[in-house]
Amino acid sequence: MNFSRGMAFFHTPSRLGARLSLSFAALLAVTAAAWTPLGAQAAAPAELKLDYAYYSPESLVIKRNGWLEQEVAADHTQVKWVLSLGSNRALEYLNSGAIDIGSTAGLAAVLGRANGNPIRTVYIYSRPEWTALVVRKDSSLKTLADLKGKKIAATKGTDPFLFTLRALHTAGLSRDDVELVNLQHPDGRTALANGQVDAWAGLDPHMAAAQIEDGARLLYRNVDFNTYGFLNAREDFIHEHPETLAHVLKVYERARVWIAEHPDETAKIVAEESKLPLAVAKLQLSRNDFSHPQPGPQQIEALKAAAPILLQEQLVKPGTDLNQVIDALVDVKFAQPVIASADGKQATQKE
Repeated sequence: MNFSRGMAFFHTPSRLGARLSLSFAALLAVTAAAWTPLGAQAAAPAELKLDYAYYSPESLVIKRNGWLEQEVAADHTQVKWVLSLGSNRALEYLNSGAIDIGSTAGLAAVLGRANGNPIRTVYIYSRPEWTALVVRKDSSLKTLADLKGKKIAATKGTDPFLFTLRALHTAGLSRDDVELVNLQHPDGRTALANGQVDAWAGLDPHMAAAQIEDGARLLYRNVDFNTYGFLNAREDFIHEHPETLAHVLKVYERARVWIAEHPDETAKIVAEESKLPLAVAKLQLSRNDFSHPQPGPQQIEALKAAAPILLQEQLVKPGTDLNQVIDALVDVKFAQPVIASADGKQATQKE
């Protein structure tokens, strides 16, 4: 799918948003009331800590344009940006409190919550095909079955790692049939290019760069095994600063709409931030669908279909009720008023 075609799938303003009469400020108050004790006033934090990631185009657009700093300026909140190189890093930062809000893949977020990470998913930043199993252009490997006994670079605790396990299972293999080498995504690409591993569980934009710059080949693709891009917030932050969370979601929604209207500028930002060629950024963006920002049944269903791999591969405690974990993780209510307000504004502007 080319970049322009990918953008064609972008969601047009919903009728629901156009019909809503509540202002964004009123909706913000409703959201805050859900988490603020009766009679209490939620104070804005002195510092807001969140991540940016090369696999999350919205985060790069927001950071580049300074939109979040503008949004929280009246609250005298300082914004601290932290780079996440993968879901595993974002989850570590969330668990330790180094960040309040972080970007991960969906199944990685389930793994984190199942193992005690106190997070909830509050927004969907994209539906990507951002991972596949990659081999060198001169590799003799042709099928998943050929991976038996081979070395595969994969970042533990990330979507590419879990994608690899699911892919192996389709060929009747498990992680005991291969040697998984735990490397961060960019290091995995380097290891593949240098012949230190036979395959790599790639992640965009590094995967797109390997294709364009190294001639790497995608051995196995399955868009259904790519889980959604989740924006997660720590539960204590949600409870203590619901209005600040709403401000973050507002700028994420602004960025999502802006990306559809400015595909070339978006590609330039992604390329400059990741220090990769423009063609790489365009290939990455062509594999992203930004049309479903609202967390809900679609993501819950996809995660429940994917979750058994976590038990099968003993990545969570035996007996863990993963359906319960997923239901607790995906929180639908925070994004609803923000998306509805943005849709309403777009509908009004078009009338």
